[in-house]
Amino acid sequence: MAPFVYSASPRCQIVPLPSSQVAFAIDGTERLRWHASADSPRPFFFPLTGPSGIPLTRMGHPGAPDHDHHRSVWFAHHKVAGNNFWADTTGTQIRQTQWMAYDDGDDEARMAVQLEWFGESNSQRLIKQDLFVAVAPAPSGGLFVELQTSLRSVDDTLELEQTKFGLLALRVAKAISVRFGDGVITGANGKRGEQELFGMASPWIDYSGSIDQGVVEGITYFDHPSNGRFPSKWHVRDDGWIGASVCRDGAVMLYKDKPTTWRYLLHAHAGAIDHDVAAQIQDAFHERPAMRLAKGGVSQAYTIDRV
Repeated sequence: MAPFVYSASPRCQIVPLPSSQVAFAIDGTERLRWHASADSPRPFFFPLTGPSGIPLTRMGHPGAPDHDHHRSVWFAHHKVAGNNFWADTTGTQIRQTQWMAYDDGDDEARMAVQLEWFGESNSQRLIKQDLFVAVAPAPSGGLFVELQTSLRSVDDTLELEQTKFGLLALRVAKAISVRFGDGVITGANGKRGEQELFGMASPWIDYSGSIDQGVVEGITYFDHPSNGRFPSKWHVRDDGWIGASVCRDGAVMLYKDKPTTWRYLLHAHAGAIDHDVAAQIQDAFHERPAMRLAKGGVSQAYTIDRV
């Protein structure tokens, strides 16, 4: 099937598609896609493309068939009240139950959806998740993907248990990984490589490499100071995996009447990491207001604004 061609106006658009998919287009070109169909145990984003139009993320581990749960960009957690939401074979499910808002615009396109986490019996509801996504053009053909998610317990309280696996995971393309390509992992402190950065605290981690012959691109993954335990300690591997470990140093309690929120930003960029640019983006992200649902007009029930 030939790629879809979208209108270039407004500049940033959301296009709902069959099979519970949503495309995010910038200047008429798709740059990101959300997948929420029931053929996967949890929703995910794929592809996330760089300035060249080549996907900077991948589905699955290049060398490990037992890592098919690595789906490009996704939310999951290893230990939730005795349930494993990380693996594919435990019977747990994360399901989109409602889309709340799709907002197009010249500055950014924004989506809000509601998800629910079902335990291993596939009938016990454990968590309600609200997810906001904002996609915007970045300089030099880059892309910003802002992810804001809130978790609430269905019961009065629920524990996200201590683990290094969760909450937002990223699997980069094979070509820009260290082990399978020529990729370089870099932290905000300038240190490089898995041994220097694994388990270390940093406000951001970058993964960059040659996505094609003569074409270097990468993704910088930013933490936000409003997140608990900022700056995060990172689970980052030479094989192409990055995750901000929200429960690495201890459990996090969820509550029924008080959502717990995390904010992250992904920057798909041209060239190797530029520390000055990353610092500027970090400062801007830290100052950016959070997203919220607002009552819509006659055309839709809700819109998304920032507070």
